[in-house]
Amino acid sequence: MSLFEAARVEKVFPGVRALDRATLTLEPGSVHALLGENGAGKSTLIKIVTGLYQPDGGRLLLDGQEVHFGSPHESAAAGIGVVHQERNLIPGFSVGENILLQNLPTSRGLVDRGRIRAEASRWLAELDLDLDPDQPVTELSVAQAQLVEIAKALSVQSRVLLLDEPTASITPNEAERLFRVVAKLKDAGCAVLFVSHKLEEVFAICDTVTVLRDGASVLESGRLADLTRDQVVDLMVGRVHEALALPPRTVDQTAAPLLELEQVGTATGHRGVDLTVRPGEIVGLYGLVGAGRSELAKALLGLDRITAGEVRVRGKAVRIKNVRDALRTHKIGYVTENRKEEGVFLEQSVSRNIAVTIWDRLSKAFGYVPAKSEAAMVAQYVEKLGIRVASPLQLAGTLSGGNQQKVSLAKWLAAQTEILIIDEPTVGIDVRTKDAFHTLIWDLAANGLAILLITSDLPEMITLADRVVVMRDHQVRGEVANDHDYDTMSQQVIRLIHAEKPEENAA
Repeated sequence: MSLFEAARVEKVFPGVRALDRATLTLEPGSVHALLGENGAGKSTLIKIVTGLYQPDGGRLLLDGQEVHFGSPHESAAAGIGVVHQERNLIPGFSVGENILLQNLPTSRGLVDRGRIRAEASRWLAELDLDLDPDQPVTELSVAQAQLVEIAKALSVQSRVLLLDEPTASITPNEAERLFRVVAKLKDAGCAVLFVSHKLEEVFAICDTVTVLRDGASVLESGRLADLTRDQVVDLMVGRVHEALALPPRTVDQTAAPLLELEQVGTATGHRGVDLTVRPGEIVGLYGLVGAGRSELAKALLGLDRITAGEVRVRGKAVRIKNVRDALRTHKIGYVTENRKEEGVFLEQSVSRNIAVTIWDRLSKAFGYVPAKSEAAMVAQYVEKLGIRVASPLQLAGTLSGGNQQKVSLAKWLAAQTEILIIDEPTVGIDVRTKDAFHTLIWDLAANGLAILLITSDLPEMITLADRVVVMRDHQVRGEVANDHDYDTMSQQVIRLIHAEKPEENAA
């Protein structure tokens, strides 16, 4: 008998059938993959299983008995834990308080801080995560927050654990730690559901797979050992997915850099950072969680104080005050890794999200922005980036993750940036949309844009970057010229990550 089953589940939103009699079966002592393109219904199904949504049809069964969950609390009480794709940490609480939130230890009616520290440390140690349980979660990077979410789910010791894109913002090293924990849970008889767009991870740790397409199950509990990667992708997209082939692109190494960092230090702790990005070049920043990559990008945008060294844009030393100054004065754009909180205004239309960076350019007297001018510009970028919308007036929050990311990118392209920092561009994006993004980034560089690419996805880095700059502990550990051969590049990058001190001329 299965441990958990969602049988012929239906969910309808206005104008959209999100789930169409979808079925999911989880066995004890197994890791089951749930796959599908963006918008296929994966997150909707998880939200029904955890009580966030109520199904319009079908049944949920736990140990063969029908169950009804009116809230996430009821689902958790029944032994179902979840790590959502969107982080759900409480900003005002510490790391330890967030991990043990569902069962805070008390003594004589008061919260027992000592036990919080001890028990939270236990779950952090499971992930080899060196964090202080008393640290506020507001101080964490996106990747650290993701790992705390995972520790939080582990602390509940659930019989069924749902992992929705758990490795989206973490590097392969952190992912390996997670996979060791998943193996322990499997051996203990838990049922683990693993949702990921990284098929190499799916084939590495999962036993069975369910594939959703357009809200329906096109494969139910298939054995992964009997399937190839191409067969799985074919089920997801409805046709054989062709491997991405990017056209040749060269970088003029004699061209003056658009962006230069010389011995830069920041208030966050960077020391002696040297970096250059030329027109038409993609420079990758790679490193483990806490390496300081995103923090360096934010310092370049005036969001953190630069305490030493020099930043030069087009050969001139600059002090960038804020994001507006970065864009207006220096033509620097930033596609953030945190698209739902920083990248798009979820409650605003697609049109407003794209046009926000150029309203001053479109505006007439008294700040009036002609609707026709805005609509024409928005239509241009909706078509150029292939953003799937019912109308430019559609709210950005109703789009799939891939389309939200395209909207986030579109606003910077509309502003005619010349230097673009792209942070984790394909987190939570399906294989076909990811290829479209890779092609888009490649084409932007081919047209002369200088791109600083931050990604925890090493295959993505090796696909796109011309050079890979490796960071650890807020320092540059070395640099590797990319020959796009995964085996040799991954070995060189990993060697630099673990180097004891920065190396010179690693390329």
